[in-house]
Amino acid sequence: MSEQEARSDAYRAAGVDIDAGNAFVDKIRPVVRSTRRSGVISDVGGFGGLFALDRDRYKEPVLVSGCDGVGTKLLLAIEMNMFDTIGIDLVAMCVNDILVHGAEPLFFLDYLATGALDPDAMVSVVEGIGEGCRQARVALLGGETAEMPGMYDDGHFDLSGFATGVIERDRLIDGSAVRVGSALIGLASSGVHSNGFSLVRKVIADAGADLHGPAEWTEQSLGQALLEPTKIYVRSVLHLLQEVDVLAAAHITGGGLIENLPRMLPKTARAAVDFDAWPKPAVFPYLQRLGGLPDIEMLRVFNCGIGFVLVVPEACADRAVELLEEQGERAFRIGVIEARPEGESQVVIRRGGDTLF
Repeated sequence: MSEQEARSDAYRAAGVDIDAGNAFVDKIRPVVRSTRRSGVISDVGGFGGLFALDRDRYKEPVLVSGCDGVGTKLLLAIEMNMFDTIGIDLVAMCVNDILVHGAEPLFFLDYLATGALDPDAMVSVVEGIGEGCRQARVALLGGETAEMPGMYDDGHFDLSGFATGVIERDRLIDGSAVRVGSALIGLASSGVHSNGFSLVRKVIADAGADLHGPAEWTEQSLGQALLEPTKIYVRSVLHLLQEVDVLAAAHITGGGLIENLPRMLPKTARAAVDFDAWPKPAVFPYLQRLGGLPDIEMLRVFNCGIGFVLVVPEACADRAVELLEEQGERAFRIGVIEARPEGESQVVIRRGGDTLF
C-alpha cells in the first residue's frame, strides 16, 4: 500500500471517503453543464465559478443576491426517502426572493453538508437543483459538498442556496412607486412551498396521520403531496416586466401574507386583501382541520395558496392577469393598496364582511 493510499484509508476510517466524494463530483458534472447559460466562463472543479456580465446590455447594472434553505421540509424528504424535488425548492426559495426586485437571476450556488456521503441521495438532490436552475434559466455555477462526521445524524444532511441576479438601476423595484388604488395581483402557489413545515410535521405527528398512506385530495401519498416543490415564478414575472409597470412585489414565504406584504410597501400604505379572491389548494383546509388551527395561525404561517404578489397600476391590472395566465400562471386580483391609518397594520385581510386580520 502506498503512503497516499494509507492516508486515504485513515481519512476513510475517520468517516470521510475521498473516493466517494470524487465519484459524486463526476456524477453531477452533467447536471451542472445542463444549466449553462450565456455569461458562464468556467467549468466544474475550479476554485471559483466564473461569470462575465454582459456590459453591453446594461448601462448601470445592479447585482441582487439572496441566500436561503428549505427548512424542516428537508426532514420530511428524509423520512420519505424522496430527494428528487427538494433541490427545486432550494433554487425556488432563492431566485423568487431576488425576483422581487425585478432582477433576472444569473447564477446559483449550493452548499450541501452531511455526516457521511450517500452518493445516490446526494446526486438526486443535485439533479433537483439542476431542474430548478433550468426552470429559472439560471446557471448552477458551483457549490460545496461537505462531509463532516459527527455533525449530523445518520442519513441527515442540510442544504443552503445562493443566487445572484442583475437589474438595471432605473428598473429596480423597491416599492417606492406604490400609490393608493394600485392593484394587488396574486400568483397561485403549488402548495405549502418550503415554509411552515415545523408546524406541518407537528400536525401530522399529533394526528397520527400516515405519510405513506393516500392523501385526501390526490392519488399521491400524503408525504409525496406535501413534498410538492415550490413554484418558480421567474419566467412569467420577467415576461410581465417587459409589458407592465410593476410597482412592488413580494415572495410569500415564512410569515405568510401578513408578514411579507409589508416588506414591499412604503410606511404610508397598506395592502387590503380579499381572502375570497382565490381558490385555496386542498392541502391548506386539510392541515387546518387536522390540526384545529385558527384562521390567524394559517395566515401567519402559510402562503394559503398565494406564492407571489405583484403591485401594478389599477389600469394595468387586467392586462397583467392576462399576460401571466398566458405564461401558465394562475393569477388573481386579490386586493388593493389603501392609505394606512396611523398606528394600524400595513395589511388587512377581509373575508366577506369579516376582518380576519
